[in-house]
Amino acid sequence: MATAQATSDEFEQSRVPETKLKSWKSFLGMYAGEHAAGTEFMIGPLFLAAGVSAFDLIVGLLLGNFLAVLSWRFLTAEIAVKHRLTLYYQLEKITGHGLVRFYNLANGILFCFLAGAMITVSATAVGIPFDMPMPKLNDTMPNGSLWVLIVVLIGAAITLIAARGYDTVSKAANWMSPLIVVAFVACGVVALQQLDVHSFADFWNIWGQGGQPFPGQTKYSFWHVVMWSWFCNAAMHIGMSDLSIFRYAKSANSGWTTAAGMYVGHYLAWIAAALLYAVYLKSAEAQGFLAEGKAPPVAPGPLAYHAIGVWGMITVVLAGWTTANPTIYRAGLAFQAIFPKSSRLWMTVLAGSVATVAGIFPAFAMQLLNFVALYGFTLAPVGAVIVFDHFFANDKGNKMRKSTAFNWRVLWAWLISFGLFYTLSVTKEVFLSFLTLPAWLMCGALYLLFTRMQKPL
Repeated sequence: MATAQATSDEFEQSRVPETKLKSWKSFLGMYAGEHAAGTEFMIGPLFLAAGVSAFDLIVGLLLGNFLAVLSWRFLTAEIAVKHRLTLYYQLEKITGHGLVRFYNLANGILFCFLAGAMITVSATAVGIPFDMPMPKLNDTMPNGSLWVLIVVLIGAAITLIAARGYDTVSKAANWMSPLIVVAFVACGVVALQQLDVHSFADFWNIWGQGGQPFPGQTKYSFWHVVMWSWFCNAAMHIGMSDLSIFRYAKSANSGWTTAAGMYVGHYLAWIAAALLYAVYLKSAEAQGFLAEGKAPPVAPGPLAYHAIGVWGMITVVLAGWTTANPTIYRAGLAFQAIFPKSSRLWMTVLAGSVATVAGIFPAFAMQLLNFVALYGFTLAPVGAVIVFDHFFANDKGNKMRKSTAFNWRVLWAWLISFGLFYTLSVTKEVFLSFLTLPAWLMCGALYLLFTRMQKPL
């Protein structure tokens, strides 16, 4: 451990010292940048494709994002400032190094896939000057060598920033986020003009009472919007991934800065992006797809470019970066935790390489709503182990679990909760985000129950 720490200033296996703590301003820029980002250009249109009504979208997002902010403030930030450890090192203290390596591998790979989706988003903007064919909603494979080349170049640039560490990631987000936020507002204003909106009633009628989802999409109701917007970042808040971020916070009150991401990004930006897609749906091209029973494509680059020109194209590139950068940084920490004597820099390069390969395949971006729901559902229950351990575990339980290199109690708690509710989702066709909280609560409760049992499992 001493060797690993000596070669790094990211404190992967120790508490962040007081001299390295950051004010709330550092987190404000990072969260505003990360969540007013590439994903928003995809998610906004996908809500429209899911046939949401105006009330479902506007009010549902208000409630769901508020619940997400509360989760960050009173769970993630609260625990982070007490222990000041990365998710991976803190989890290792509970699960043992054997089990945590499997979790870190799954966590890191899923983070890479999410970052890959954002590289895909940026590529749709870079490809505009080259008249590159854009991926469609149902596409899974790359559509040409030019697409592959652009994705590789973008992935290399993003990885370079992430590999330089948290300070560089945070500074990049603080620099980019104001430009991105202004661009989202500008896109929304231009789209409202193109949609001939002159009153709140006109704005409301863009979604109206909702409609049938596009081919291959799921119909979303009010509670779909609430639960999905709450748990789309479940891995980060109730899943405790952002312990790695908030361990640098001076106070747990820095958790409130996530509201900048939720209400600028997951509210204003989603709605602005949906407006861009609403404009496109009136075009002859989109109507042709619908007439053939196909879903019109969602290509963030062209949507923003047609609204505000070159500025929109640049914004989509930067927006992909501000999501992919911290995501690759987190993935690098996950891989570095598997090999504690390895260099975090090279583990981040590995994560960026995996993300770049994933970005070549547009399926991760085009099916983002479903992927993010599965991603949160898979990782969030493990965060319940940390939360329940922090608030409810007794000293006896602590001594029991610290004496083992592989905590079977954690594994069984996760397997039972994940297996039960995922099977329910598949067999009864229940929306996966509806089951994230029950799975999280069951995993935490089973962990406590198993830990307090005298006999080993």
